[in-house]
Amino acid sequence: MVIKIRSLGLTGVEGYEVAAECDLSGGLPAFDIVGLPDAAVKEARERVRAAIKNCGFAFPVSRITVNLAPAARRKAGTVYDLPILVGILAAGGQLRGDFSRAAFVGELSLAGELRSVAGMLPMAMAARRVGVEELYVPSDSAAEATLAGGLKVYGVSTVEELVKHLTGEERLSPAPPWSPSGDAPAAPDFADVKGQEHVKRALEIAAAGGHNICMVGPPGSGKSMLARRLPSILPGMTEREALESTEVHSVMGLTTREHPLLTERPFRAPHHTVSPMGMAGGGSNPRPGEISLAHNGVLFLDELPEFQSDVLEVLRQPLEEGQVTISRASGSVSYPARFMLVCAMNPCKCGWYGHPSGRCRCSEPAVERYQSRISGPLLDRIDLHVEVPPLEYDELSRPARSESSADIRARVNAARAVQTARFGPAGPACNARMDQKELRAYCRLDDACQSLMKGAFERMGLTARSYDRILRVARTIADLDGSADIQVPHLAEALQYRASDYLKG
Repeated sequence: MVIKIRSLGLTGVEGYEVAAECDLSGGLPAFDIVGLPDAAVKEARERVRAAIKNCGFAFPVSRITVNLAPAARRKAGTVYDLPILVGILAAGGQLRGDFSRAAFVGELSLAGELRSVAGMLPMAMAARRVGVEELYVPSDSAAEATLAGGLKVYGVSTVEELVKHLTGEERLSPAPPWSPSGDAPAAPDFADVKGQEHVKRALEIAAAGGHNICMVGPPGSGKSMLARRLPSILPGMTEREALESTEVHSVMGLTTREHPLLTERPFRAPHHTVSPMGMAGGGSNPRPGEISLAHNGVLFLDELPEFQSDVLEVLRQPLEEGQVTISRASGSVSYPARFMLVCAMNPCKCGWYGHPSGRCRCSEPAVERYQSRISGPLLDRIDLHVEVPPLEYDELSRPARSESSADIRARVNAARAVQTARFGPAGPACNARMDQKELRAYCRLDDACQSLMKGAFERMGLTARSYDRILRVARTIADLDGSADIQVPHLAEALQYRASDYLKG
């Protein structure tokens, strides 16, 4: 007798339906799993066998064949333990019922307890798409599964608990939809930062328009401190953005029972020893990298020139397209990767080039070699280049606090509201994502602005890409100023962020 139990699988951050077809037949006792299973799926045989026996059920003494369909797609992970167990019990007559409207996902312990699985949210969303009505998951994953909506989610702790529910002996209650508790930890505040008002202004522009930014200055000038306070002024995520970001984190197993949904924009700060695979993602079973974990948030690269050149170069295509595609012999997987790139760097190896104390001992060729570690194409994709000079004693000793993150965030939210009204729900989320159609419609320059831009283009040696990025930044500055059109002061401020006295050439 063949029993078909519905389950779910993952390809990248996309879930899909899997059918666990269980057949018990005569012949020598055996237990085979087919359908392109990986090592973790094959090991389910021992987990399922032990769980069935330790929960007081009889393990069938027959030839057991489990096919995970579609058989042409590779199956990975431990999510198929539970559907295989339910299929075997049903095929052996120890469990009866109609399972056509239900799907089962979960890893088993040898004692029959259910353990949480990675990627629950995208699998739950796939279950909703294919018409599943009831979803049985480990109790620790139930809150995350409820985020998909439109499903009756049952959190199960043990096999005995599940069997009692399916037989009607002791019914489980569906898990309530999860909602945030509002106890998010307070982020570092810009009020703690003394001085550097022009850098705060640049970060405000970057947050308002979703622009990439690079801060250059000597050690101790506050670059990292400023960057780590950027999330406190970013606008809140929409429901769609929160679900997109959570899907990536869920696949990596970074969500928890208490916090299944990302309610704040992610902030990723990988160390400069990260590998290209760690940055972009990959592996024999491709997994997301840092750029995907920063989706809809911030990727902060401190000490930018210290990163390997091949690590930095993998950023170029995702910065333009908002996604990364990983190709392997087994197929291709695409992950979202639309993030704000925030960089910090010293102007030279010792860090003191251009410092008024004159302590820099690097030669001009050494400074050029250090700065040339960052390629021109990558620098061209950064919208704002801002210098972070050392603070004077008077600024450091001043007791007054600076403007708070709440005040800055209010202006950022107002500018984002203008952009949302301008582009509509189907348009880009912010100015940094405008394409040529939006640039032509919303970034028109009058004669005075045209004259200023022409002179800057010739004098600064701008590229077509940097020309478009300057227009996007100018549009954001105009939005912060409440102006319907780009004026000369807005364009002039955008242009000055393309020049740096620290960066040579």
